Amino acid sequence: MDATTDGPPARAGYRRSTGSSRGEARRLDLLERVTDDLAVNGLVDFSLRRAARAAGTTHKVLLYHFDGADDLLAQAIRRLRERRIGNAMAAATDPPAGTPLSARVRAIWPVLIDAAAGLRVLDQAIGLTMYDPARYAPLGREATAQYLPALEALCPAEWPDDRKREVAHLILGSLRGFLIDWLTTGETAGAEAGLAVLGRALDREEGLE
Repeated sequence: MDATTDGPPARAGYRRSTGSSRGEARRLDLLERVTDDLAVNGLVDFSLRRAARAAGTTHKVLLYHFDGADDLLAQAIRRLRERRIGNAMAAATDPPAGTPLSARVRAIWPVLIDAAAGLRVLDQAIGLTMYDPARYAPLGREATAQYLPALEALCPAEWPDDRKREVAHLILGSLRGFLIDWLTTGETAGAEAGLAVLGRALDREEGLE
């Protein structure tokens, strides 16, 4: 993936439109369209010109609203992740009050492997942070920062904040590992076995075993 500008870099002062509500609304509309394209077509060959075609505009208009291709890509990935987290939280909080944390986490898994929710793009983005950390490390840091509060919110309300954060890290790290196993092997058995063990660990943490 090469997020190129297809032209000279944006000039200073030629990229910000957030000074008005109308400009911000236009920026968000463009971002939604680019995010939709990214979810379907992935990161390969992403560029401002491709994004402009998807958004029904020109790359110069995008440069008025975004600070280059990398900025647009990062914002689109962030938006796609917000959608995924929203769907995951809806699935996790759908069970009735008193449902164990392990069951709530288990309910997240189908959302994480839903190809329609941009699975391929979000996992490619994590790969970029390892392939070129100097350029893409923020994508990984932002992913963790976005997921942890949602996972902490699933923990029992009476737990101390430190305990919620520790368990949220355990859940996030485990689910990422299961996703890698599922994506690289094409098999569900390993992930399902890991989810079962994670569930038992969470039940013990809640004192249910």
